[in-house]
Amino acid sequence: MSSSPSLIAEWPLLPSATLGSSVRTKGIEREIRARLPWPVRKCVKAETGRIALRMSEIEADEFKAVSAKISKTLEGIEVLPVLPREVEDILTISSRERHKWLKDGRLQSMGTRTVKMRGRSKAVTFHVFDPRHIEDVLDRDLATVWREEDAQEASENRRRGAGKAALTRSGKGKAAAARRARKGDVPQPKLEGWDAFEEEGLLR
Repeated sequence: MSSSPSLIAEWPLLPSATLGSSVRTKGIEREIRARLPWPVRKCVKAETGRIALRMSEIEADEFKAVSAKISKTLEGIEVLPVLPREVEDILTISSRERHKWLKDGRLQSMGTRTVKMRGRSKAVTFHVFDPRHIEDVLDRDLATVWREEDAQEASENRRRGAGKAALTRSGKGKAAAARRARKGDVPQPKLEGWDAFEEEGLLR
């Protein structure tokens, strides 16, 4: 292939597809490339606000076929499931928050995907998300709301835990005092006949 391509085609990449995320944009690029033959995959590049295809003139026939394939792929790109790392980038959240909010149902999974990662012997399964759900979470700034709720819950849990610990310590102290009081009230047994018992030599 020529190092200076002269055949160029571009398609708009709308914010409704990328959700303002460079990670999501890169994911769309990978999705398009995955549907193309190996030799031309690097001719496709996701740029700011667009997808660009650049090939040389001697590849005119292949250029038309690749262009048609890209156009067809982009028809449904706005509903392409959002991957975990894309969610974290779009919502500016941590992996821990994503796992927590997924587990308690605040982040809603639209299913799972299993892929074989390069260099790994086992396949990896992970949750994917509906882009419209993630867009709704973003627009309503729910990540901030959920983060504040979590902080309030953690504070309340610490307060309750401290209260229980104080009660436990208080209960142990009272129990020990009660045991000491009971021990002091009980008269010590008198060892009657001890002298005679010793005189018989039974302790020797």
